[in-house]
Amino acid sequence: MKEVLDDIERWRTAGHRVAIARVVGIEGSSPRDPGATMAVNDAGEVAGSVSGGCVEGAVVQEALAILAGEKQRGIVTFGYSDDEAFAVGLTCGGTIHLFVEPLDW
Repeated sequence: MKEVLDDIERWRTAGHRVAIARVVGIEGSSPRDPGATMAVNDAGEVAGSVSGGCVEGAVVQEALAILAGEKQRGIVTFGYSDDEAFAVGLTCGGTIHLFVEPLDW
């Protein structure tokens, strides 16, 4: 989380809304460990990483949907057997569980 704090502060100072995606669980092989964090602002700017690039694009879309009020905060899962996850590149053979929520501070 520390690696994204400066970006979050800069975005919030500029008036942007921010969502946080955090790895909360893994099964099998995973590119990042639990606790890995990515921040996304309402303009689509990104800081940090939750998958080393494998599913970042899909996570950005989830975060933007939450910021737009189209989805509720919650757990998002990507795994090798998930057709969507495979399409966006999670080929490490494992599963990652992310909690995505708007930042309200």
